Amino acid sequence: MSKPTYKRAERVGDQIRMEVAEILARKSKDPRLNLVTVTDVDMSSDLRLARIYVSTMYQGQEAEDVLKSLTRAVGFIRTEIGRRMTLRYVPDLKFYMDPSGLRGDRICQVLDQLDIPAEVTSGESGDQMVPSE
Repeated sequence: MSKPTYKRAERVGDQIRMEVAEILARKSKDPRLNLVTVTDVDMSSDLRLARIYVSTMYQGQEAEDVLKSLTRAVGFIRTEIGRRMTLRYVPDLKFYMDPSGLRGDRICQVLDQLDIPAEVTSGESGDQMVPSE
């Protein structure tokens, strides 16, 4: 029997990601937390610590305030996870801002600023690539 390539920590992390996203969207009383997207969860191998990466539309001080609000809501979120999931230990939750959204926006801005001729991007040259056999 072959070993599964999908570790239990990854499966539990995916489930926690979905549960935290739903808790923030439906159960949170703080309106700023409704605009938070849970992008990733990294679980420790012993399932005792969950590093939760979030992104938000806020920037600067407002984004830091959202992170502080998430940190204050850890007890509530852990309680909800404990009710929803069957785990021996409910993991400690640590929230981090995910910078990949900002990096993606910056890449899009740089690509928009490039001066690319229209015929190359629109495919009007008439030449079609045919795979060689």
